[in-house]
Amino acid sequence: MQHYVEIESLLKAGAHFGHLTSRWNPAMAKFIFTEKNGIHIIDLRKTQVLLDIARDAAYDASAKGKAVLFVGTKTQAKSIVADQATNAHSYYVSERWLGGMLTNFSTVRKSIKRLSDIDKMEKDGTYDKITKKERLLRDRERERLRRVFGGIEQMTRLPGLIIVVDIKKEHLALKEAKVLGIPVIAMVDTNCDPNLVDYPIPSNDDSNSTIELITSTLAKAVAEGNALARTRQAELTSESHRIAKETDNTEDKVKVVKRSRTVKPKAPETTTETATVSENQVAAE
Repeated sequence: MQHYVEIESLLKAGAHFGHLTSRWNPAMAKFIFTEKNGIHIIDLRKTQVLLDIARDAAYDASAKGKAVLFVGTKTQAKSIVADQATNAHSYYVSERWLGGMLTNFSTVRKSIKRLSDIDKMEKDGTYDKITKKERLLRDRERERLRRVFGGIEQMTRLPGLIIVVDIKKEHLALKEAKVLGIPVIAMVDTNCDPNLVDYPIPSNDDSNSTIELITSTLAKAVAEGNALARTRQAELTSESHRIAKETDNTEDKVKVVKRSRTVKPKAPETTTETATVSENQVAAE
């Protein structure tokens, strides 16, 4: 069977290293291969299979036109998550998860609007009409807003799928996704409960190499799905235009037919010669 990621690549990235045996979660027992030097070793064969399933789920979601949100605010994941989400033309949260970022999305959109308003003020010349101190305050506000909301600045609707690096760190995101019924793909280490997510990927969520390997695999799937969704949308738009054009042509033909039916035929004209002949015949009789 062909897999998206080889076990050698997972092994090289250190995906098999779990946490100390004293910090494990019993729900992860089925994903643990053995114990070595007080550390649990993850079964990479199961990681490989579950990564395939998660990748297919990411592809299907993006192919249907759903937005995908990457979440990873821990130090090891910040830059990797931002880069991979950007490569996949998706959204991300890499700095800090604010409570209500999904469940109170309308309020979050107001903060994002404030960010775009400040950008607009700088472009339309408003900055030239305010004091230096006010400009400084607005620049600081913009920097703070962009640091928190920069990855979801263009996200106008709730995501259809969330990809999480560490579910213990991102427990708020996990709860909000569950409330809204949004499926979650997540890297789960040996200290996590895999039953909390829809598509768990047992792996070392503290390793930069592992985070990059798994998120890049998922990001590629999202990018491919997005490309397919754009192609389908273009075909649908083209088909709609064709149908609309054909409908217009049909309506024009119907109008022409109706107009021709309403025109009354002209009565035949009687010539003077015919009228004279008729009168002579009557007189002769």
